[in-house]
Amino acid sequence: MKTEDIQIAYFIGIGGIGMSALARWFKHQGAKVCGYDRTPSPLTEALQSEGMEIHFEDSLDCLPEELKSLNNRALIVYTPAVPATHKQLNFLSEKGFRLYKRAEVLGLISEKDYTVGVAGTHGKTTTSSMLAHLLDNAHQNCTAFLGGISKNFKSNLRLAQNTEMQNFTVVEADEYDRSFLQLHPNQAIVTSVDPDHLDIYGEADAFVCSFGEFVNRIEDGGKCWLSDKVSGEALKIKQTLEVKRYGLEDDSLDAFACNIRVDEGYSVFDFREGNTQICDLRLLTPGEHNIENMTAAIAVALSLGCTEENIRSGVESYTGVKRRFEYIVKRKDFVFMDDYAHHPTEVSAFLNAVKKLYPGRELSVIFQPHLFSRTKDFAKEFGKSLSLADRLYLLDIYPAREEPMEGVSSKLILDEVMNNRKHWFSEAELLQHLKAEKPEVLVTLGAGDVFKLIEPIGNLFE
Repeated sequence: MKTEDIQIAYFIGIGGIGMSALARWFKHQGAKVCGYDRTPSPLTEALQSEGMEIHFEDSLDCLPEELKSLNNRALIVYTPAVPATHKQLNFLSEKGFRLYKRAEVLGLISEKDYTVGVAGTHGKTTTSSMLAHLLDNAHQNCTAFLGGISKNFKSNLRLAQNTEMQNFTVVEADEYDRSFLQLHPNQAIVTSVDPDHLDIYGEADAFVCSFGEFVNRIEDGGKCWLSDKVSGEALKIKQTLEVKRYGLEDDSLDAFACNIRVDEGYSVFDFREGNTQICDLRLLTPGEHNIENMTAAIAVALSLGCTEENIRSGVESYTGVKRRFEYIVKRKDFVFMDDYAHHPTEVSAFLNAVKKLYPGRELSVIFQPHLFSRTKDFAKEFGKSLSLADRLYLLDIYPAREEPMEGVSSKLILDEVMNNRKHWFSEAELLQHLKAEKPEVLVTLGAGDVFKLIEPIGNLFE
């Protein structure tokens, strides 16, 4: 497939964060873009406002007429989260259309450019958006496909601004369904390899092995940046790659952040790599895990030609990703934040960072588990991480692509939480209790539709 020949691109699952970035890319290339998604969302509304045709009914009548006459110039992209019984998907397959997974198309687009893949169970969206911003701030030609809405770009897609310059493509390399094995990066960052998606991989060892396969897809002579929490030995990295380690406060690493402190709402730190030292960098996004993410982004940005001056201004002007440590309300008497954390390690990192920011203040947490399989696999770990809350409000599991599993509910997590002030509520019950209890610091967490509670909760505490 030649992407430049595509006249119509049809996306099944167009409202997904990764799919929508691809849809925007093809729209920019001049193709007609349309698609299906299960339900409307702020993202599908944004795509419609940009001129894309979207419907929400799995009906053959909704398929665009152009698909019939432009078979050889039509692109059909689907997300693995779409069920195998999907009528449109099966019809198009029977009619002889070549169906592409999102990751396949991303691989075809990115193979033309110098590509940096950012992988990891957690941290990949933030790190890839940081790197894209640093390159963009330095006036490097950068295309970025992100797994979240960058506040700097106001989008999950950044398009190169100068077609005559070398283009660097930053790709968030997603491990779900082994999608990242479609990429051929020149450099890669691996932020973490904590087991997840065991419904796909079956066991933790297979999950780790897939990251090794991803790393070994780096072009010979390329660089692989590993967090100090990731075992290079477990990944079995080929000898033709240059392996670099990064982290915090450890001068045995190739790149590290040190002298970490907080000043007027900024995380301040020094960056060191070999003879390079950049002092007093100021990062608005809280949490030591975000300093570590920025350390990786800086190291790669320097290798791609960014200067110390570029780095300094880029770090300070980085504003984050929506639903990653996002302040909704910030007053002296009440703080309300939202975050996408949906894995026990992410939950622990986020809650520990909040507690450091607001010591001595009661922390109330609203958590929506994501997937029955993840809840079953990690109930004990979720219980431990959510025990960091002073008060916990647990919602029902968001099923996403899954059917209910017998015996699996939010109660599995609730029973593991070592805290007497824990509740399992419906959304309607939750709002009533919040109004009565008047929390000091409140956070919503999860990868499902818990974000729909942000507006009504905000209205409660205006």
